[in-house]
Amino acid sequence: MNKNIGFAITGSFCTHQTILTEMQNLTQKGYDLLPIVTDTVVETDTRFGTSKDFLEQVEKICGKKPITKITEAEPLGPKNMIDLLVIAPCTGNTLAKLANCIIDNAVTMATKSLLRNNKPIVIGLSSNDSLGLNLHNIATLLNTKNFYFVPFTQDDYTKKPKSLVADWSLISDTVQKALMNEQIQPLLKK
Repeated sequence: MNKNIGFAITGSFCTHQTILTEMQNLTQKGYDLLPIVTDTVVETDTRFGTSKDFLEQVEKICGKKPITKITEAEPLGPKNMIDLLVIAPCTGNTLAKLANCIIDNAVTMATKSLLRNNKPIVIGLSSNDSLGLNLHNIATLLNTKNFYFVPFTQDDYTKKPKSLVADWSLISDTVQKALMNEQIQPLLKK
């Protein structure tokens, strides 16, 4: 396979353990992963675990230290270092930044850097406001070249009616399609 994949991780800490499993699945399928994380991931301990432990697990899976700074992420596109970028989980905050071209951390810079070369960006949503204020940002990115979404669903429509979460088990399939410039279908899961 020999595809180099940037794997960017933002907040949504409740999904991090599942994301680690999917990162392992990608490496087992032959993808070489380069981890990229936001400042929030680097600096925040939560009830789901410490940032130090999480980052150690990421490094163990990928065999590389995560990129944490804008200056480290900027060369990814110009130097053709990765073939595709996965952002999973992609919080509503990061989604809004991408839709409005706000570049203020390693993940948003990695995205901008890859878009320079028309490389695919795979978005795995995890946001409580996806069907609220962020809905227009989803629509913007769905209609923007080189953005592909992991199929998603409402995770708890009774308690969190505006929340969406990606079907993490479809990251690998979404990556395969995005490498062929195709959006995996169906996009909406039941």
